[in-house]
Amino acid sequence: MKKAKKYVKALEQIPAEPLPPLEAMKLLKEISYANFDETIEGHFRLGIDTRQADQQLRGTVSLPNGSGKTVRVAVFAEGEAARAAEEAGADIVGTQELIAQIDNGVFNFDAAVATPDQMGKVGRLGKILGPRGLMPNPKLGTVTNDVAKAIKELKGGRVEYRADRYGIAHVTLGKASFTPEQLAENYGAVYDEILRMKPAAAKGRYVKSIFIAGTMTPSVPVDPSVTRQYTEPAAS
Repeated sequence: MKKAKKYVKALEQIPAEPLPPLEAMKLLKEISYANFDETIEGHFRLGIDTRQADQQLRGTVSLPNGSGKTVRVAVFAEGEAARAAEEAGADIVGTQELIAQIDNGVFNFDAAVATPDQMGKVGRLGKILGPRGLMPNPKLGTVTNDVAKAIKELKGGRVEYRADRYGIAHVTLGKASFTPEQLAENYGAVYDEILRMKPAAAKGRYVKSIFIAGTMTPSVPVDPSVTRQYTEPAAS
């Protein structure tokens, strides 16, 4: 009951009109009532029809201030690449060992990387890893011979975005413990990337609406016309 009251109280503080990014981040932090460090996400409603092959939107973006999450990385590699992965801080390295764990329903990782020569073996795990968003993908930079770089980026704050069947891209922006400026800067990086990756076949208004929300907090509307605002506007 207390949680419901807190949620309603937080909801009452949200304006009907969208706010500039920095103001929206400040408000979201103010209305956060969870007793843990909430994950902050951005929800971008786009004018695309993801049922069409030429209107898909998927990729990765590196957050300037990191995601605030500890990312466990598994690497499908052998030989020199496996040694490079271990030196780069991979949490799990191997191919047959990893495949055996996954077949047994064990997923002790949050992201997976594979060298191209291992994809013949990894490919059969597509039906298991795909629905979980864990399948290595060359378009996302997770099928590569430079495993050290991929591991560094994943652990340093690279996040994935993907528009769902409703044309909404849900993207992690950071943690409630971040400053409003850090969250706004991460938001700007994500928004720039989504604009850059606009499908050529998309017609009409591309960014229809944007909301940010914490794990427990209600959504706050963000003004789509303001792409960047990390600090207070200068006094006139």
